[in-house]
Amino acid sequence: MFNFAGTRPSNLGVKDGKLAPCPGTPNCVSSQSDNPQFKVEPLPTTSIAEIKKIVEAMERTKIIEESDNYLYAEFTSKLMGYVDDVEFYLDPNNIMHVRSASRLGKSDLGVNRKRVEEIRSQLS
Repeated sequence: MFNFAGTRPSNLGVKDGKLAPCPGTPNCVSSQSDNPQFKVEPLPTTSIAEIKKIVEAMERTKIIEESDNYLYAEFTSKLMGYVDDVEFYLDPNNIMHVRSASRLGKSDLGVNRKRVEEIRSQLS
C-alpha cells in the first residue's frame, strides 16, 4: 500500500461559526460554500454522537477531534493511502454543516461528495 497522507491541515475547526473554505480545487465539498462547484446541502439535523456512530462504522476512519457541536475525522483511501479531512459542525441554529476535502491532488473523482451523500442517506 502506498501512503499519500500529506500533512494535517492547520486551518480546520470552527472559526466565527464557519468551517474552513474549500481550497479552490474540485476535491472538496462544503455545506457552507457559496460556490455551486463545492456546495452540498447541510445534513439532516441530528447529533454529533449519531454522526460519530455512522463515521466509525465506515472503513478506514479515525476520529481526530470531538466536542458537543463538532467532529473531525480522517478517511484514508484503501489503495493509495490518500487522506480526506471531514468535519461536521452543529451550528447554534441546529443546522448540521459538513466539509469533506482531500489533502493532496486536484481531482477526487467525486469521492468527497459521494461520502457526504452516503452519510446523508444513513441519517434519512
